[in-house]
Amino acid sequence: MSNKMIQKVAVAFFIISVMTAIAFISGCTEPKQKEEIKEIKFGYQPSTHQIAYLTAKEKGWWNASLAPLGILKTSDNLFPSGAPEMTSMLSGNLDVAYVGAAPFISALSEGLDAKIVAAVQVQGSDLVVRTSVPYETPDDLKGLKIATFPPGTIQDTLLRNWLKINNIDPDKDVTIVPMTPADAVTAISAGQVDAVFLPHPSPTEIKEKGYGRTVVKSGEIMPNHACCVVVVSGNLIKNHPEVVAKIVETHVNATEYNKEHPDEAAQIYAADQQMDINIVRQSINDWDGTWVADPHLIVNSTVDYAKIQYELGYIKKPLTEKDIFDMSFYDSLQK
Repeated sequence: MSNKMIQKVAVAFFIISVMTAIAFISGCTEPKQKEEIKEIKFGYQPSTHQIAYLTAKEKGWWNASLAPLGILKTSDNLFPSGAPEMTSMLSGNLDVAYVGAAPFISALSEGLDAKIVAAVQVQGSDLVVRTSVPYETPDDLKGLKIATFPPGTIQDTLLRNWLKINNIDPDKDVTIVPMTPADAVTAISAGQVDAVFLPHPSPTEIKEKGYGRTVVKSGEIMPNHACCVVVVSGNLIKNHPEVVAKIVETHVNATEYNKEHPDEAAQIYAADQQMDINIVRQSINDWDGTWVADPHLIVNSTVDYAKIQYELGYIKKPLTEKDIFDMSFYDSLQK
């Protein structure tokens, strides 16, 4: 074979090799098709804080907004407080959670892949003291037994920090007992605890039944503090942003609707929780909370929660706004 022929064969072999390599690389780097989802699993809690979720559910807005995107079903999961709700989300059993910002921070520090995409409300919890217990100043709480949500929740975080600010050691000067709202209401009615720190409607229920009275509202403890938020899994944010956009839009619409129709919001909540409508209406009048959806309004207090939880030893390191929030969906909606 001549040298020229050898060169031609070598060139041909080289071209074939390069084309084969390119084809192989292209096959390896071709993006995988994103996994289809047919169901969105929601988590929420029995509180007037989170009526936006119930309103959208009652009116069929979740299904109506998500069905065009291929979502055939939405399911709801009720939790007594944020700690078990976040445990469920860490296990991959929830896609979206209406939950307190503080328990979300705890879960985030444990490796949860998720972000806050919208606010739900600010303030809205009360410190309630049993009717027979005297109270004038925070010092009067010394020696008392106080029921509130489990460690790492909004109420636990706020209460412990406020006690420390008032020179009361939360581990030595008082006894803090973790309880669900229902158990705490039962406990104060039976005289098993001296006080409770709970979100609404529990404070109004306790007052209306004559068990106790509100002595401090959470807005006095930390003005305009974040409370409940909408948390969405990292999987949805990365792989199904169009679904997240619709979730945020529906939440915003439900929030605005409730603000314009508080009596209907009370009816929706009372029906879902089989609760006295008069107590729910009174709770919405009594509380110092406000339903909001704009996540920008709660950034500072949420980051403060992370600092407080770090100081309390609940999390290993402080978290930043970037760690906690994804504002893009709400901001796109406003544009």
